[in-house]
Amino acid sequence: MRRGVFALLLVFLLPSALQAQDYINQTALEDILEHQYEDLDVIPEVQYHYYILHHSSGNNVLARNTLYKELGEGDLELGKKRARLVELLNRVLIRNLEIGDTLVVPNRFDLDFRAYSPFPRYYPGGRDFDKLFIMDKSIQAFGAYEYGKLVRWGVINTGSPENPTPNGRFNFNWKEEYRVSSLSPPGEPWEMYWVFNFHDARGIHVHQYPMPTGGPDSHGCVRLIDADAKWVFHWADPWQTTAGGTGIASRRGKIIKQGTTVLVIGEDPVGRPRPFIFKKQYPVLKRVALPNHPYDVPPGTPQQEYFDRLRKAREGTGTSR
Repeated sequence: MRRGVFALLLVFLLPSALQAQDYINQTALEDILEHQYEDLDVIPEVQYHYYILHHSSGNNVLARNTLYKELGEGDLELGKKRARLVELLNRVLIRNLEIGDTLVVPNRFDLDFRAYSPFPRYYPGGRDFDKLFIMDKSIQAFGAYEYGKLVRWGVINTGSPENPTPNGRFNFNWKEEYRVSSLSPPGEPWEMYWVFNFHDARGIHVHQYPMPTGGPDSHGCVRLIDADAKWVFHWADPWQTTAGGTGIASRRGKIIKQGTTVLVIGEDPVGRPRPFIFKKQYPVLKRVALPNHPYDVPPGTPQQEYFDRLRKAREGTGTSR
């Protein structure tokens, strides 16, 4: 099942035992994720093509070196650098691939990372929101918007089938730079950095974690690459409460103002996410279908329901907006 163009599924459906060992080199990705143009409109469109790992000797190491040289147009080190983007887009580690396995490769490198985004660059429904954070479970990615303009996107891991991340509309609540998960087994602390809660009752956060390249895998929280988690931590707004502060102690007070709106949409993929549509001649990046308006997404907790009632009362329409 794993040879040739129509064996693409191997890249996305490796055995779960191997998935557990598949981790992205987060430090190596920082330059890719942080590189941005000032003007979103000047970012070029990107096309994609298939690349089948090959070498006449049948040696996997030589085949990977051939890939690096081709990605770098003869420059091995440049090819290895570009391969980081290929790994990120395919959610795989090239070192785990074998001859005959297929990758999806962009025709342009070193662009603003938003050039490769499955999220639309502009979201008309979100133009009245100063900040809006959207997570799509089907593609396992997030998009961050300011007044309807995409400012950042990245890959995520949502909750496992046993502990799914709930769909719905939420708001960021409290945040902490460092936290040990309450689900940690005895003697094995699960350390989380850049923690930002969006479901207080269930204790569901976005946070940095050693993130596998596969699909849903957490206990309900959402795992981000370190650079993304740190960026969200400083970018998004927490709730304001009568207790003051931004940490977990702020939950003791009454909510005065909600934090940045969070949407969780899409359905959990089976196994690895499939960010591309596999056409016969070329792959096509899947696009996230956003709701017409953020308020079209049902409230995910009583907190959102309460503030929805207040908003509707102020508007005096009794409608969802």
